Amino acid sequence: MVIKRTSLFKQQFFDIVFYIAKDKVTASQKFKSDISKLINELPNFPFKYRKSYYYENENIRDLIHKGYSIIYKVDLEENIIVVLEIFKQNLPQLEG
Repeated sequence: MVIKRTSLFKQQFFDIVFYIAKDKVTASQKFKSDISKLINELPNFPFKYRKSYYYENENIRDLIHKGYSIIYKVDLEENIIVVLEIFKQNLPQLEG
């Protein structure tokens, strides 16, 4: 399977790595390396991660790493994985 990254994902990923680097460059390099490795391993088991919480489509999956959600779509007909976006979901403020 071929892996494609959307321009949205590329920009979000760059922004996240840049933000982490402001505090600690080595941490940003490790984060970038870890995410890249996880994405590059997707063709081995494309349905390894959970069905997306954000989309009503069995082929869209959520890869979670260190609090970040990487959303990707598996297209078996085209033999491609499209990495759509990456973001950090904040937990809701609980009242009580």
